[in-house]
Amino acid sequence: MKRLLRSLLPGPVKDALSRGRERVLLASLRAAVREQGLSALAARLREIIPDVSRQYSSFAVDTPYLEEKVRGQQAFQISLALGEIDSLPGASVVDIGDSSGAHVLYLKALSPASQRRWLSVNLDAAAVERIRARGLEAMLVRAEELHAHDVRADIFLSFETLEHLSDPISFLHALAQTRCRRLVLTVPYVRRSRVGLHHIRQGLRKRVSPESTHHFELSPEDWRLVFLHAGWRVVRDEVYLQYPRRHPLAATKAVWGSMDFEGFYGAVLTPDPSWSVLYSGWQDEKATP
Repeated sequence: MKRLLRSLLPGPVKDALSRGRERVLLASLRAAVREQGLSALAARLREIIPDVSRQYSSFAVDTPYLEEKVRGQQAFQISLALGEIDSLPGASVVDIGDSSGAHVLYLKALSPASQRRWLSVNLDAAAVERIRARGLEAMLVRAEELHAHDVRADIFLSFETLEHLSDPISFLHALAQTRCRRLVLTVPYVRRSRVGLHHIRQGLRKRVSPESTHHFELSPEDWRLVFLHAGWRVVRDEVYLQYPRRHPLAATKAVWGSMDFEGFYGAVLTPDPSWSVLYSGWQDEKATP
């Protein structure tokens, strides 16, 4: 019904409503970043990379609202990763699903260390080109096929990638077999698990890319079960919200939940086969400890 009513509005009215909503959500994002103690880090990231307009292949970050959204999200992601990287000087780091090389540049600037190898991987050729254009090492490969290319690291990063995979459990299990030290990841935060496939939900019969398609959007509780089953233990986890809790703009919670996500769930994992060894259906039983 809402979509029908909106379709009946004149174009200028729809544009005005959209601009008004973006102004409110922009204020919500700024208040949320302040409340969660990420303002200083977000400002530092802006100094390192002033322009994030070409962060993605499928759309441009070309409005103040989109930029603030990306900046807050990146500050949360970097805050999770930085402590792990600082604790392992000289560690090799692989960013799975890296779309632009931004996170590698941030971490190299914030945690300079000699003899540390950085590698980005993505199945999107345009993303790999963007990363290499920044002088960084990148590999064109599907996340699910990393084991076939013997890609190993002390620390794996995976920001907003798991929800795009058709089989995240097998991917996580294969990654655990590489004997890495840590996996730092973020995914959309939802309170109730669901199948994504939003283009089908909305009846949009158009060709879609892996970058724009979510398969599974799980709650933190369900992700924790998946991690244990796949051979991982949670070292720490937290939720970043795109709205403040102690502010009048907390009222935007419902808007975020209906048009985007309330926020993002982040976790730092370490390999632990305690539960995964109890499952007899892994593809490569010999790889299971």
